[in-house]
Amino acid sequence: MKSIRIAIDGPASSGKSTVAKIIAKNIGYTYLDTGAMYRSATYLALKNNLTENNVAEILKALAENPVSFGRAEDGSQTVFVGDKEVTLDIRQNDVTNNVSWVAAIPEVREELVKQQRRIAKNGAIIMDGRDIGTVVLPDAELKIFLIASVEERAERRFKENKEKGIETDFETLKREIAERDYKDSHREVSPLKAAEDAITFDTTGVDIDGVVKFIQEKAEKIIDMD
Repeated sequence: MKSIRIAIDGPASSGKSTVAKIIAKNIGYTYLDTGAMYRSATYLALKNNLTENNVAEILKALAENPVSFGRAEDGSQTVFVGDKEVTLDIRQNDVTNNVSWVAAIPEVREELVKQQRRIAKNGAIIMDGRDIGTVVLPDAELKIFLIASVEERAERRFKENKEKGIETDFETLKREIAERDYKDSHREVSPLKAAEDAITFDTTGVDIDGVVKFIQEKAEKIIDMD
């Protein structure tokens, strides 16, 4: 049995994080939430009233408050910037609506990609994001690109926010997700796109169990290869 690296990419609310966490638990792999790292950088930028014109200050804030992960009593992942837990803070609407411009800053991406590659070096890892298969882990043994309709993704995010007590308007969510898709796929640095050797899977109308089964079967086939 070999340890592989699994890259799961896709637009906002395509189900990548949920699926990656379940598969990681099922096969005993480490899950690295790259989206949480960019959200943490965004949280720091907003907290310090920084804009895209304050790149050096954003990098300084990241250096002084490194992103790390922990585990809650119920087994769920927690996120920290420095000593402060920001698990829920980084899921608020202000962070969600600003993460695209922070993630588009080349120096920020460079710093976080370095950290991600270092963690993934020894394999047995699942990473999800928007440029894992194309930029972060271009030699990953399995690359998946998840897509779903804007309507369905807005419904997923709406339900998720409601469960977390975050007040959201459904039509606003739809507009924001469509805008985020455009920004992410048209940015100059590491745009959102499927790697040439990625398997694209449309999750519209497919439940989480179905997506997990599809990816896990492919992963296990590679892991069990001699």
